[in-house]
Amino acid sequence: MNPTGGGAAAVPGGGASSPAPGRLRPPGPPRRAAMGLFLKLARDRLSLMTSAAERYGDAVRISLGPKTLYFFNHPDHAKHVLADNSAGYHKGIGLVQARRALGDGLLTSEGELWRKQRRMIQPAFQHRRIAQQAGAVAEEAAGLVGRLRAHREGEPVDVLGEVTALTLGVLGRTLLDADLGAFGSVAHSFEAVQDQAMFEMVTLGAVPTWLPLPRQLRFRRAREQLQRVVDRLVAERSARGAAEGDDVLSRLIVSTGQETDPRVGGRRMRDELITLMLAGHETTASTLGWTFHLVDRNPGVWDGLHAEAVEVLGDRLPGYEDLHRLRYTTMVVEEAMRLYPPVWILTRSAQRDDLVGAYHVPAGADVLICPYTLHRHPGFWRDPERFDPERFAPEGAASRPRYAYIPFGAGPRFCVGNSLGMMEAVFVVAMVARELRLTGVPGHRVVAEPMLSLRMRGGLPMTVRPAG
Repeated sequence: MNPTGGGAAAVPGGGASSPAPGRLRPPGPPRRAAMGLFLKLARDRLSLMTSAAERYGDAVRISLGPKTLYFFNHPDHAKHVLADNSAGYHKGIGLVQARRALGDGLLTSEGELWRKQRRMIQPAFQHRRIAQQAGAVAEEAAGLVGRLRAHREGEPVDVLGEVTALTLGVLGRTLLDADLGAFGSVAHSFEAVQDQAMFEMVTLGAVPTWLPLPRQLRFRRAREQLQRVVDRLVAERSARGAAEGDDVLSRLIVSTGQETDPRVGGRRMRDELITLMLAGHETTASTLGWTFHLVDRNPGVWDGLHAEAVEVLGDRLPGYEDLHRLRYTTMVVEEAMRLYPPVWILTRSAQRDDLVGAYHVPAGADVLICPYTLHRHPGFWRDPERFDPERFAPEGAASRPRYAYIPFGAGPRFCVGNSLGMMEAVFVVAMVARELRLTGVPGHRVVAEPMLSLRMRGGLPMTVRPAG
């Protein structure tokens, strides 16, 4: 890999003419490779991004038929696109098409609607309120430990399924003041919505939604079920008095009730709640799954986690004040998110001509920032494929560029729920490591599945035994 981003010297398939100074065109695969790239986009997206960065450097032009993608893989590039010139970019390829599946929730909306949504939801994630939710998070984590301990020793359990149930429980209690378990299993419905959103991304929205494909039929059923969940949540909260609460659901009911057209308000309620519930549990579940998998592969790390949890927590539940004391646990979670960031790619669309590093980006271009490859950049991470929580010791973190590590994104669209998600992940990892040891099932291959979040294909079967 070229850690500097390289010059504009060899541009495969780029023709004989050279761009004017200051308007360099990134190198990349020739246009004749488009069909192979399309197949790779559908089948192995992580390999596509990794091989592009390794072969062409920190700025890559990828031609996919009528689309040309500009892939940037340097902290300075990420800072410019996501933060310094964020006003010059809107959400890009994939998320635009995913709007057909997700609607106009916080993940896909733009402009004044997005700003309105962000202002409405932000107070629910203030540190004061997050601190007040620490008890609920710890109680849900204790419930997870109890469920895992109840499994017979040596009997495989899908840990990913268990932590997904946990994150849904935390989301319901902390953001909605509701028991989502009372609505039955909604995890499969969220999977169907996410699968459809990724299908829209990969096909660039070219497949009509009315076609009765099995995936699209599953998606319609999932949307109907989630709509029923939303309707029931709203009805139950309205009966209690929505204006009384300060959680997200109360804020949404008040905000959408101000719409002059009730249909617009109802659609906003559905889109925002479904997006919140999907993003609010999926990313943390993914982080926990990858953390337990990586800790299992590095037994010395588990020893450190167990020792810290026993020393800091003893036999009690953690409180908000314990977060800064669970320092090693936090480092382990941060390193897991480096190797497997829950949001593996960030897409943008240039609203006007721009210069990213030395490279010209034309108005309307699709721009990609990939935390998965950025977090493995050998110019900023020594031995980048190795799992090493010590990278996140204070001295190591201070020596790296700020934008070499962006598991929660960056700029104005920085993940609003990052503090809650980190508290949840740290508490769960500490409490599980204090009580239990999780071991992967021999023969099961853990495979990354890059959807809206970086999931594990086929779950995470592990066996459970006491920590002692």
